Amino acid sequence: MATSTAPASASGLYADPREDWLAQYSEEVLDPTRPIVDPHHHLWDRGGQRYMIEEMAADIASGHNVIATVYVEARSMYRASGPEALRPVGEVEFANGAAAMSASGGYGPAAICAGIVGHANLLLGDGAKPVLEAEITAGQGRFRGIRHSSAWDNDSEVAGMYASRPQGLLLDKTFRKGFACLAPLGLSFDAWLFHPQIGELADLARAFPDTRIMLDHCGGPVGRGRFANRREETFVEWKASIQDIAKCPNVSVKLGGLAMCLLGYDFHLRPKPPSSEEAAAAWRPYVETCIEAFGPNRCTFESNFPPDKGQCSYQVIFNAFKRIAAQYSEAEKTALFSKTAMDFYRLKLA
Repeated sequence: MATSTAPASASGLYADPREDWLAQYSEEVLDPTRPIVDPHHHLWDRGGQRYMIEEMAADIASGHNVIATVYVEARSMYRASGPEALRPVGEVEFANGAAAMSASGGYGPAAICAGIVGHANLLLGDGAKPVLEAEITAGQGRFRGIRHSSAWDNDSEVAGMYASRPQGLLLDKTFRKGFACLAPLGLSFDAWLFHPQIGELADLARAFPDTRIMLDHCGGPVGRGRFANRREETFVEWKASIQDIAKCPNVSVKLGGLAMCLLGYDFHLRPKPPSSEEAAAAWRPYVETCIEAFGPNRCTFESNFPPDKGQCSYQVIFNAFKRIAAQYSEAEKTALFSKTAMDFYRLKLA
């Protein structure tokens, strides 16, 4: 029986993880003592797919030195009753419960869900404020902000479930009234969109310079649907948008989400999972472009598990990031793997 409110991979943007397929390949963890804060993962139990604290702890235990994580909204465990606007508070309660379980020490040394990014419907306008206040209370000191996905495209093969979402959400006047509630409450905004929409986010960022914004998944570069077989051309367009939004000092970017099917790579269709060398070769142009544009102090590597687990293991994804980061200084590596995430999400670890 499903125990959440959305199907496992209804987005159509990623492959379901297959433990038997992933088990065919493992590799030695690179730079195993380097502290990592994983600033983007989900937990859910739905549609026949379970990824809860036990599964997250097992992935973390595969070798990398993950010291803390940030939970990001995924429509998990919404309240089944009560006012519609307040139902997302249930997800914050759920994530905070997982954080409490982690704090017991029974799931390894990492502080899982040390920070929580929930959801509030910003189309409520001024009505978003009481929802945000309820989530602050529910988070018991761990709630850091919200994500209201704006991903949309008129090509259903690109957008998946997001094809039915509103176009131009970030430009909507009522949405912006809701968005205006964030900064006064000390909350940040995670942005999930496709790369043709980055300009809309830049407009929002310039309109609200005091609101801290995290651009998820390298800005959602698309390599399928109408963008299939146009990788070089699309990369040029995506890079220009990244360079433009990087001029907004209140915006940072998560380096990851590249092992979803959205980017157009077929790792999940191959007989065996990719090595970190193969993954790094595919992702390097996107990661390096973001680091060059934003600087390491506004970039942070993310797992985006379990969606990215559809194409590679936790070992491989962070080994790939470590290969890409090898050229940077020690201080820059510290920023990329832990400090940027800790600073943005204001994490305080014991």
